[in-house]
Amino acid sequence: MTAPTNAIYRSQGSDRAVVPGWNGLLPGTEDRIELQLDLSEADRAREQALLLIEFWSSPTELTLQSLLPVRAFAGEPKGWCVFLPAQGRVLIRAIDPQPNPPLLAAHSITLDPNTPMGTLIHVKVEFPASPAAHTPGT
Repeated sequence: MTAPTNAIYRSQGSDRAVVPGWNGLLPGTEDRIELQLDLSEADRAREQALLLIEFWSSPTELTLQSLLPVRAFAGEPKGWCVFLPAQGRVLIRAIDPQPNPPLLAAHSITLDPNTPMGTLIHVKVEFPASPAAHTPGT
């Protein structure tokens, strides 16, 4: 048995932490895209929020799915990223079950097979304002 490790891979280009498992997703296919997750400053204090990240290599094949707690951004000031091949689709859902009703924001990106090597995609993650944050009459 291998001893557990806390090693986190980092992007050579951005020095962001790579979400574990999110590189080399398809054997024999190069990673061409670095998708950078940019969490808004206003959302960094959310305690229960998380990002659900999915990569679909085809319309019928979910290749990888991961949860990234928003709390993980506190320990990585440069942020997080994933590496992707230039095919399929990636979905990012921001979920916070703490307020009532819960909050949800979603991004869906179709990856173009002609995408050049080294392409950066920035996904701004910003939760909708909680109903509790609004005062009546505003």
